Amino acid sequence: MVRAGQYQDNVRMGIFLMLAAYTLFSFIDVGAKWLALLGLPALQIAFMRYAGHFVISTALVGRGGYHLSRFSSPHIKLVLLRGLLLMGSTVFNFFALRYLPLTLTSTILFSAPIIICFLSWPLLGERVGIYRWSAILLGFAGVAIAIRPFDESFHWAVFLSLGGALCFSFYSLLTRHLSGLVSTDLLQFHSGMVGSVCLLPFAVFQWQMPGNLTDGLILVSLGFFGWAGHQVLTIAHNYAPASTLSPFGYSFILFLTVWSYLIFDHLPDKWTIIGAVVIVISGLVIWFRELYHSRKR
Repeated sequence: MVRAGQYQDNVRMGIFLMLAAYTLFSFIDVGAKWLALLGLPALQIAFMRYAGHFVISTALVGRGGYHLSRFSSPHIKLVLLRGLLLMGSTVFNFFALRYLPLTLTSTILFSAPIIICFLSWPLLGERVGIYRWSAILLGFAGVAIAIRPFDESFHWAVFLSLGGALCFSFYSLLTRHLSGLVSTDLLQFHSGMVGSVCLLPFAVFQWQMPGNLTDGLILVSLGFFGWAGHQVLTIAHNYAPASTLSPFGYSFILFLTVWSYLIFDHLPDKWTIIGAVVIVISGLVIWFRELYHSRKR
């Protein structure tokens, strides 16, 4: 039996781990933007993000023997599709980071919960009521505010960022479907494998050596941060339910705002801030309605 104090401690640990996971994820975007501004090709950077991930996850799945059965799954087609979608999200985002500030790309990325809610109606047959439809429309309005499509400062790279958010939305839906059917280590392995195999030819063709040891370490570290972030995120959900942890994912925007100022001397403009606030409010409305309906069941 879990005591009330112990449950609160577990929830606190879950929240702490959730924040730690998004801190690790923020290091990926900061490192990728740093390297992109130095002129390294986006596909090379994306390859290194998955290569390190692949090496670590292969070692974990292979514990006890590298038998083919340990790396396969009855749901292999969906697992591979999930890996392709995650890779697509990363590639779109890394291309966008060359042109857009971190604060804007992170704001657009967090339109994913809104897109997921919209897609849950045609793809999953879930009922979407008036509150969630209102939140969806509000969220898309927030995206429009942030990217200002009719403003002279509009940059075409926002379409890359939106493509990344769309890929991440489908990836999240597949992850929800495969949860409990495929182990986390196996999902991690195939995510790393798909990204590494698909991006390897482009990385070899475009390869540029980093200018110094520090840049080389940043490049190599991307894979570790990717793997570690997903591992910590998974562990967080062992301490607290997703309904409790989900709102803390928006800390990612705050982390990238801080890094953007400290490293790139950039602060978001008022429209990005307003758009981010609208998107966060929309996401929280969707989260609250899902929590409300889950408690009624």
